[in-house]
Amino acid sequence: MERAMTDDFKNNVTRYLDGQKVKYQVFTYDYDGGVHSAVEVAGAIGLPPEQVFKTLVALADDPRRKPMLVIIPGPETLDLKLLAKATNVKKTKMSTHEQAEQLTGLKTGGISPLALINKGFDVCLDERANAYESIAVSAGQRGANVLLPVKDLVRLTRARIVRLHE
Repeated sequence: MERAMTDDFKNNVTRYLDGQKVKYQVFTYDYDGGVHSAVEVAGAIGLPPEQVFKTLVALADDPRRKPMLVIIPGPETLDLKLLAKATNVKKTKMSTHEQAEQLTGLKTGGISPLALINKGFDVCLDERANAYESIAVSAGQRGANVLLPVKDLVRLTRARIVRLHE
């Protein structure tokens, strides 16, 4: 599959990163052509699947808690018990696609923590991100990912680094 790295792609996420003086690369891929899962995206953009992270929307059983954006490696499945433990709640659950889109205002497949800064989400980043200097996350729309330094992602999103694996 063809890898498309582009310098002329601009959207709210890339303009924000430019304004924050963050060095990043944009990769585009054919979402409508069937590239949907984070592992498929990794193949399309030429990165190891473990370096392409997906953003999931999870909900705590405590109604006073904000919805969570949970950023995990593409090939992984979110362990809800470990998430609950890491965030000090009794139980967590995945949002439905409809809930995720309603809460974020973004389409599934394009949910990005960088597009949702200061929008009222708790952001949790799987500690496995620390194995890389840079990781790829959604650029806030289907068919585009940004590769940026982990330290900048954490700083901009105020993400908590959490252990989400055994």
